[in-house]
Amino acid sequence: MKPHEVIGFCRDSGVEMVDFKFTDMLGIWQHFTVPMAEVDESVFEDGLGFDGSSIRGWQAIHASDMLVVPDPKTAKLDPFIKGAKTLSLITDIVEPMTKEPYARDPRYVAKSAEAYLKSTGLGDEILFGPEPEFFIFDKVRFGSTPNDSFYHFDSEEGAWNAGAQGANLGYKPRYKGGYFPVAPTDMVHPLRIEMTRIMNELGLKVEREHHEVATAGQCEIDVYRQPLVMMADHTMWLKHVVKNVAARNGKTATFMPKPLFGDNGSGMHCHQSIWKDGKPTFAGEEYAGMSKTALYYIGGILKHASALCAFTNPTTNSYKRLVPGFEAPVRLAYSSRNRSAAIRIPMYSPSPKAKRIEVRFPDGAANPYLAFAAMTMAGIDGILNKVDPGDPLDKDIYGMSPEELSDVRSTPYGLEGALAALESDHQFLLKGDVFSKGLIETWIDWKRANEIDQIRTRPTPHEFELYYEV
Repeated sequence: MKPHEVIGFCRDSGVEMVDFKFTDMLGIWQHFTVPMAEVDESVFEDGLGFDGSSIRGWQAIHASDMLVVPDPKTAKLDPFIKGAKTLSLITDIVEPMTKEPYARDPRYVAKSAEAYLKSTGLGDEILFGPEPEFFIFDKVRFGSTPNDSFYHFDSEEGAWNAGAQGANLGYKPRYKGGYFPVAPTDMVHPLRIEMTRIMNELGLKVEREHHEVATAGQCEIDVYRQPLVMMADHTMWLKHVVKNVAARNGKTATFMPKPLFGDNGSGMHCHQSIWKDGKPTFAGEEYAGMSKTALYYIGGILKHASALCAFTNPTTNSYKRLVPGFEAPVRLAYSSRNRSAAIRIPMYSPSPKAKRIEVRFPDGAANPYLAFAAMTMAGIDGILNKVDPGDPLDKDIYGMSPEELSDVRSTPYGLEGALAALESDHQFLLKGDVFSKGLIETWIDWKRANEIDQIRTRPTPHEFELYYEV
């Protein structure tokens, strides 16, 4: 829609409030709401002010004034705000004095990555199709003080409740046994149906939904591939729908990569492909029916994978999932059909339009705007510099010996390693002014001070089991 169409739609639909949403640097939606009587077409050009110093990693207090400028194409009726019919608009962040886009606005970074792709002549658009996994729990508690630290969550579906007293009907997915069970074992299917219905009403076009491998309500909902910025917008909506549907049904949902010890973590495999003049550029006569362009793109992802992890796997918890020797795809190799490799080439269809790569190490804690943009930049770097991805690894990596794997690189062992890699390898992100040095430096500093150092200095409950009697 255009601005005047948005205003007309609001008038005709009886909209009373307008909700302005934007994504902070770490990937969390922020918002404020304005009565419809205060909104006209000028808002789409002049924007509305807010305090940028109160948003993590953004402005200093002496330069705190910022503007949100809504994107009329993102207008949707918000299905969760009660009390008044409310229109939701996703916004871009603008400097008030210059009206220039704000370099640390994740959505601007994603827009810049799309523009850079077009400027190279390699393609008109890059399509993303993420597969976010998440858990739905019945309850959760956690806390940390100088003398106390704990977390506790529970799920009626959890395998640990097989012997629970009371109204226990059994039907618990076993550890690592939750892939595709039907009801009554799949107890959260009704919630996924409700989530899917709402997502489709919002225009997200769900491709499929299902229970995932882990016990205790691990799920996945996939939406049909879209251009980079639109898919990042849709990913934010997907997470919003999942969390709110769970909450209004007395449940709690999390995209935390590894909340459950001893079972699968939650990833966000990312399908991606470049198109030009309406044709797929990844289809060809090379390995697995791919083009040289696609293989060079893979080469770029593998070359910069450690640095990419700072954005695709941006939490200390991410590396509880990315552990060598377990199920997560930590080995930096590519293969057709092989889910143990970091990059898989899906072989479901021989159609050229289906040719794509699937980067399997990202997780749902990522800011989708930054993660998708960073992978795009790495892939473009691979194409422009003809980075050879090496030979494919068409073996079960989990069954290979240490000697066989000695020449196969891994994702970093922790967030600290990913940030160090980003610190030394980020020139590819600066091309076309897509990422700014200021954003990268702020990201690294924030993560070290507010996450790595905070985790490093706190004892964990398991350490008491290991070390209390020493």
